[in-house]
Amino acid sequence: MAFMLSSLQGDDNIQSMLVGTVMRKIKSRTWKKQRYFKLQDDCMTIWYKSKKAGNATSTFSVSDVEAVREGHQSEVLLSIADEFPPERCFTLVFRSRRGNLDLVAESAEEAQSWIRGMRKLIENLENMGEREKLDQWIGDWFRKADKNNDGRMNFREVRDLLKMMNVDMNEHHAHRLFTMADKSQSGTLEDDEFVLFYKMLTQREDVLRVFQEYSGDGQKLSQNDLEDFLREEQLEGSDTQQHAKQLIERYEPSDTAKLLNAMTFDGFLMYLGSTEGSIFNPRRRGVYQDMSQPLCHYFISSSHNTYLMEDQLRGQSSVEGYIRALNRGCRCVEVDCWDGANGEPIVYHGHTLTSKILFKDVVSAVGKYAFKVSEYPVILSIENHCGVEQQRVMAQHLNHILGDKLLKSTLDGKAPIRLPSPEDLKGKILVKAKKIGGLEESFNGTAEDSLTGESTLYLPLPQSRRSPVFSFSSPTWFLGNSNVLVSCLFMPQKSKQRLSKELSDCVVYCKSVHFSSFKHSRIHSKFYEVASFTESKARKQLREAGAEFVHHNSRQLTRVYPSGFRTDSSNFNPQEMWNVGCQIVALNFQTAGEGMDLNDGLFSQNGHCGYVLKPSFMREAEKRFDPEIPQKLDGYKPVTLSIQVISGQQLPKVNIKEDSIVDPLVRVEIHGVPMDNAKQETRYIENNGFNPVWYDTLRFTIHAPGLAVVRFVVEDYDKTSKNDFVGQYTLPFSCMQQGYRHIHLLSRDGTVIPPSSLFVHIRIAGS
Repeated sequence: MAFMLSSLQGDDNIQSMLVGTVMRKIKSRTWKKQRYFKLQDDCMTIWYKSKKAGNATSTFSVSDVEAVREGHQSEVLLSIADEFPPERCFTLVFRSRRGNLDLVAESAEEAQSWIRGMRKLIENLENMGEREKLDQWIGDWFRKADKNNDGRMNFREVRDLLKMMNVDMNEHHAHRLFTMADKSQSGTLEDDEFVLFYKMLTQREDVLRVFQEYSGDGQKLSQNDLEDFLREEQLEGSDTQQHAKQLIERYEPSDTAKLLNAMTFDGFLMYLGSTEGSIFNPRRRGVYQDMSQPLCHYFISSSHNTYLMEDQLRGQSSVEGYIRALNRGCRCVEVDCWDGANGEPIVYHGHTLTSKILFKDVVSAVGKYAFKVSEYPVILSIENHCGVEQQRVMAQHLNHILGDKLLKSTLDGKAPIRLPSPEDLKGKILVKAKKIGGLEESFNGTAEDSLTGESTLYLPLPQSRRSPVFSFSSPTWFLGNSNVLVSCLFMPQKSKQRLSKELSDCVVYCKSVHFSSFKHSRIHSKFYEVASFTESKARKQLREAGAEFVHHNSRQLTRVYPSGFRTDSSNFNPQEMWNVGCQIVALNFQTAGEGMDLNDGLFSQNGHCGYVLKPSFMREAEKRFDPEIPQKLDGYKPVTLSIQVISGQQLPKVNIKEDSIVDPLVRVEIHGVPMDNAKQETRYIENNGFNPVWYDTLRFTIHAPGLAVVRFVVEDYDKTSKNDFVGQYTLPFSCMQQGYRHIHLLSRDGTVIPPSSLFVHIRIAGS
């Protein structure tokens, strides 16, 4: 099918990719195999096969590729750096959790051809309109179904295609549409005929109903009709006249209709399928929040065991974990440091079989990728298990590799009284770790006199019953508190660790301390001290003293991390920690599921910058918000959310059995304070993942809308076993648009699965 875009046709790099190239695929120092790579004529698919005849071929879509890295920019390519020069090497980075593809071309010119060509294809995809994306998707299916590659499809091929596309259609009806689309009466469908067939197949009766309700003549929406629709249904109060004009200009395909200042059904459908017609408010996509408040007033996207790519016991440690997390907007990464060979500190999950990486490689990756997607500060949460000598090496690497990016002193050189803001700290990397003394000593001249290069801290060993994984994740000490030191000295089974002054000096605003009680913190703790809680310890505190926890977090930072028993790297629900204002809620970014969906959902707003301003009632110490009883808050205003789930479009097939068709249902989940947590489902539609129609209405009362996150989940109903996951979409309640909206579904990994969507109608009312 001729879906190749004209803008690509004259490009030399694309032409070279269409011819094909032999390159080495590299998996390790010892696994280097030659493969023949070729861009298919659709300019969307890369095909490759072994040079040995008869070997299986593989393909991947350009849309799966997130970025192209030049040179030795992966651990695999760094391991063979002595063998192949950087100008011949490049890495294709895939979306979600799929592994990278590391390649070595025969020459620097060939490498450049593929690097530039791939970047052009990716850019082209990103700039595609909704219609082009849909055409592309139709073209992909056409090629899959055209078994004999003759560019045409007979009815049998079309029938098989419908099964692949999740359609269980009456054969007589399908044949009637096939005949209507076969304009050439050849008994087969070619390019445009197949597009016509597809459009008849996907007739949107649900959207047509809305269109005709607002259209004066049933054929088009005049500008006035469209203004009425925007005002009455989409609840757009401001300047609907100007907006209606813009929508006609942007989405109306017919020049004739444009001249009449009108919108046809096709234009209306394109508007509703666009980002403006989506459930997510476009005005909340960029950075729209006040970024000048203290760090403790923000939720911060945070990763746990960032170096792990898999589980906590045998998983691979990789610098790639840091790159991926940072590229997803994560602003706090964890580094578990241990003494390594040759005087070089290493990073891995201590006392387990996970592989090991060099601390300096982690610091290099963080320095390089920290500010690619967000300019706001990155916190390096260091779990330090090293001796003094290698701590000094850590400090050297931090200073030498990060240079000016590393925050080494308070911003204005004076003793501060509160945490600086994300705005103040733009482009800075902060170290969160143990520190000798406090910030104050740096300003009163006592630090140098009292400390001569190192200090002794006594850390109780964790007891084996606490966690199967031995780790100082939550160190317990208090400097200057002789009672604590004495008790540590004389208790059995204790180990002592000394702290180097050099590493201590790298810690400014994030000093790791032990938490004893909220009362103790209120009296003694400093704004720059950060306590870490396991999820179970945090849960105990939030149940026993939720309002105290909120109050504590209005003044200083708190980190919460998954239990050591989660050896499979699963995640807890971060929402209950956000409910008490915990800022650094650290999740296993490598593990897909509800926890990461909620994290991605919360941080999808505010420019994906990794910082989200907490609601005002959590920032003001005098408010005393208790998540258990939100109705006691001043200005308490619950709202009612009504969601009519109208229809679904092209839901992906989840069961690989050829005859299996999805029986979809939609579940809407509200995650928020305990009173708000709720789930409701539509009924399931039998055998239709292609265009199911529900018109089911779900209603919720939300008591703390400022904290609520809404998750839409589509499942394949199964009466005998657990339902299969089909797709999901999660967003903050505060970012929802009212009216008729499309929800563009995401895969389990959080990547888009076009053109799968839900069509809904949203209403929010104050009760």
